[in-house]
Amino acid sequence: MTTTEAGAAAPSEDNGHETVTYGYHHQKGEHLKRLRRIEGQIRGLQRMVDEDAYCIDILTQVSASTKALQSFALQLLEEHLRHCVADAAVKGGSEIDAKVEEATKAIGRLLRT
Repeated sequence: MTTTEAGAAAPSEDNGHETVTYGYHHQKGEHLKRLRRIEGQIRGLQRMVDEDAYCIDILTQVSASTKALQSFALQLLEEHLRHCVADAAVKGGSEIDAKVEEATKAIGRLLRT
């Protein structure tokens, strides 16, 4: 696997199949750790409901879990812009338009949540 100067993923051959490494790959371990923490928060919510916790306490934890997911999404979006979109800009052509449109739609989805 190789990366371009912009740090974006470049395809490589692996047993005859093309593989791609995305911009978040260099922080994959950190991302997985963060997602496991969020998963624990969700399990905590299930436990709170199972144990008949006070509604406001549950809502407080829902808010914390939501913010954690939003923060993760923004980090991933930043990495996408820095790597995938930047790589498309370096390559030029219509690929940059497609990547910008893709990122814009992702931002729109994040804003609707």
